[in-house]
Amino acid sequence: MRRIELHRDDVTLSGLVGGDPGAPPVLLLHGLAGSAEELRPTAAALVAACRVVVLDQRGHGHSTRRPADLSRRAFVADAAAAVEQLCGGGPVAVAGQSMGGHTAMLLAAWYPHLVGGLVMLEAGVGGAEPGDDYPARLGRWFAAWPVPFASRAAAVEHLGATPTAHAWAADLAEGEDGLRPRFDADVMEAAIAPVAAVARWDEWRSITAPTLLVRGERGTCPPAGDERMRELRPEVGYAVIEGAGHDAHLDQPAAWLTLLRGALGGMV
Repeated sequence: MRRIELHRDDVTLSGLVGGDPGAPPVLLLHGLAGSAEELRPTAAALVAACRVVVLDQRGHGHSTRRPADLSRRAFVADAAAAVEQLCGGGPVAVAGQSMGGHTAMLLAAWYPHLVGGLVMLEAGVGGAEPGDDYPARLGRWFAAWPVPFASRAAAVEHLGATPTAHAWAADLAEGEDGLRPRFDADVMEAAIAPVAAVARWDEWRSITAPTLLVRGERGTCPPAGDERMRELRPEVGYAVIEGAGHDAHLDQPAAWLTLLRGALGGMV
């Protein structure tokens, strides 16, 4: 995998690209506060058979840290540009986790000619329960991190010594005063707010690309939401990864790769 840059208006998007340019293309999209680096193992497992593009979404990783536009339209347009400029114009298989899965879903709905298959890991149609201001709660949690961290071990200890903690700690940026995340708390809050604001049922219903929903056994997607998603599109595949939480690709990578490879076999 090599790091590349894609320039769009006032935003620079960074990402990882690997594989034969003539191979079937796959776009991978990380979740909130993640980056392409946490999907590098997934990409490495696919790169022998696929052209793999892993995007640092705006506000994350090595991409523009404080973009002016954090709307859903902006994130999805970034993904569309990645397909058009880095994947040969599509159609491609797109797999996304959490907020990245929401971006992938909207890409399939708004740019159907670009998406030949969709995998959503721990992602749904969006929308929050009345009175549940989880974007603000997430913003406060990120803002409370005791940065800079003195070491990656200190970051792992603070974040809970989970696979997610290790992935986030590995991606911290080195500075003169210590290690800091590659994102700002207020940007994360502003990025997730549009996901929470609207449940995109019309978009979900409109998707025609083959789709697989993957859940962690201990994940955060509401069962009622899953039931409705499957009722509206009964042809959609569904799988649960045992022993995994919201970051199932990090908790149980082998199980995730088995499901992803199986899905891609029918999509690319």
